[in-house]
Amino acid sequence: MTDLRPRGFQVLPMVVKNLLIINVLFFLAKYAFAGMNIDLDDYLGLHYWRSELFQPWQLVTHMFMHGNFSHILFNMFGLWMFGSTLENMWGPKRFAIFYMVCGLGAALCHMGVQAFEFEAVNNAFNAYQQNATADQFQQFVHKYVGYEPAGVKAFRLEWLQDPSSIQHANYSKKLIYEYIYGGANGETGKHFPGLFDTVTVGASGAIYGLLFAFGYLFPNQLLYVYFLFPVKAKWAITALVVLGLIAGFQNRPGDNIAHFAHLGGMLFAFILLKIWNKRNRNYFY
Repeated sequence: MTDLRPRGFQVLPMVVKNLLIINVLFFLAKYAFAGMNIDLDDYLGLHYWRSELFQPWQLVTHMFMHGNFSHILFNMFGLWMFGSTLENMWGPKRFAIFYMVCGLGAALCHMGVQAFEFEAVNNAFNAYQQNATADQFQQFVHKYVGYEPAGVKAFRLEWLQDPSSIQHANYSKKLIYEYIYGGANGETGKHFPGLFDTVTVGASGAIYGLLFAFGYLFPNQLLYVYFLFPVKAKWAITALVVLGLIAGFQNRPGDNIAHFAHLGGMLFAFILLKIWNKRNRNYFY
């Protein structure tokens, strides 16, 4: 196998090292604040722009938040594995720019897909309010929620016993409204989250950008899937793109992976690499 490491190669270059430290500190802070009943994801995770919880800084800070130990472990392993090679080749400034652009691009692509999906739900709710029936309620729940909770099913069956009930129709509208927009907790007065308040955390978009760059620059370099099966980088990336598109368009209920954020990170990586390559064709090798 060709050794990609040039003379002076650093196993843990400056930007990669600092990113690892920052991510770990944010991860520890998340659990420290959780002990004080403060959810840092509400403040630093990325929310849809129509959410009451959205703040502009979340476009950056969400990259340093992670859901659990396995989430941060795999992301940081990818950062070290691919980021070290790229930073040694590009230098700290160019690598830092690349990493942040991929992360921001992933966030923008994810929010664009959210706008498409969430507005479809919102438009369906507006149409439902004009024809609120038990059957229409069931169809809405199955299509946009994906499952029917026991309490919701009991309510719908009760409604079927009195299908002309205005009270049941209004309550169904309240249930859907709170599913989309959330509402105020009756006891605490605190806002409880709805669909628009879904939070996205993690550096995966930026990491996928690094992986794409590695495969773009070193297409025939072998990557070992599960540390056992050798696959050329170009085929590994192709597989990730195809699987990401399939999973993203399937949009299965319960799938909490932001597939289009991953693809967005790769898209912005491709765009930035093309721009850099066009400006200096002798730079890449």
